[in-house]
Amino acid sequence: MNNLASTYSHQGQWSEAEQLQVKVLERRKVILGEDHPDTLTSMNNLAQTYGKQGQWSEAQKLQVKVLERWKVILGEDHPDTLSSMHNLALTYWNQGQWSEAQQLQVKVLKRRQVILEEDHPSTLISMNNLAQTYGKQGQWLEAQQLLVKVLERRKVILGEDHPDTLTSMNNLAQTYGKQGQWSEAEKLQVKVLEKWKEILGEDHPDTLSSMHNLALTYWNQGQWSEAQQLQVKVLKRRKVILEEDHPSTLISMNNLAQTYGKQGQWLEAQQLQVEVLERMKVILGEDHPDTLTSMNNLASTYRSQGQWSEAQRLQVKVLERRKVILGEDHPSTLHSMSNLVSIYCSQGQWSKAEQLQVKVLERMKVILGEDHPSTLTSMKNLGVIRSKLASGPSSYLIFARRFWKC
Repeated sequence: MNNLASTYSHQGQWSEAEQLQVKVLERRKVILGEDHPDTLTSMNNLAQTYGKQGQWSEAQKLQVKVLERWKVILGEDHPDTLSSMHNLALTYWNQGQWSEAQQLQVKVLKRRQVILEEDHPSTLISMNNLAQTYGKQGQWLEAQQLLVKVLERRKVILGEDHPDTLTSMNNLAQTYGKQGQWSEAEKLQVKVLEKWKEILGEDHPDTLSSMHNLALTYWNQGQWSEAQQLQVKVLKRRKVILEEDHPSTLISMNNLAQTYGKQGQWLEAQQLQVEVLERMKVILGEDHPDTLTSMNNLASTYRSQGQWSEAQRLQVKVLERRKVILGEDHPSTLHSMSNLVSIYCSQGQWSKAEQLQVKVLERMKVILGEDHPSTLTSMKNLGVIRSKLASGPSSYLIFARRFWKC
């Protein structure tokens, strides 16, 4: 029953997986007891499925319980305890609680370095995850240093063609991209893609994910034609291999819509985004993070076409739901707030924009720190809004379309 649930999960059928995992967990509690390793493993698996559906609070409750039980039964340094700590850190990470995630990840890494040694696969995974957390906090240099180390060790231990080595190469490429080093990112991603094609074939999910990542790098360099060619290919293959409603297929559809938008093909973008949103509502539910992201993207497309009323209606809905589900201080909530500020600016509602932007900036200073790139961008946006308030409403549309960043 557990294995079937795992297969459902890999196909993105998380509701079916959850139903089976709840049943397995309840039976194991009765038969084996709450503290049996198999019961705790079931609890962890169910937490992972909650996470996949964006139910981070439910996942966190289970993972905290699992971790506390492993500490008592096995001790703080047992591999299963450290794995449980690692999983809880990822749940914090997905809720934007990067400080809490970092504290756990540093602890896990230090213990694994001592117990398992520096070159153990689990130690390298911990190093990689800590690097991702540094990246989320804008600490790109610290992230890059760790990722370079992980890549070099994996090349030596596993070889250049091992899947974990290629994953490390991809992660390092993404970190280069975050620092605007797109050329370095592209070189690595081209290499990764060629290796995946050779090892796994053109239609393997990892090959398609690599193609997807390279397309994003082209996109960020303004090479939208090259990005579109790859994205169309990935979407066609995912529709055949994973089917139309698989989360990865919907992500591909969304990304292609973004590329259409960048080329001014707003109608094509809108059609895809409406389809993605409707499918996500049915598959994931209205409040799933991916559904809300899709709603946000459609709002941006409406805004770009000057359909500000439709854009504002969706953005307000996204913001209200994210406040309830993720909390007022979650990065995604703050991004929604920034997007709503942009819509106010597009309509010349500078006073409303200023009030909201002040709130965004104050929260970013507290959560991300004064020097985080998003905080600095928010500060710049507030300065521009105030200059518009001082100079009057003229040219607000040009400002909103050309200069806004969030």
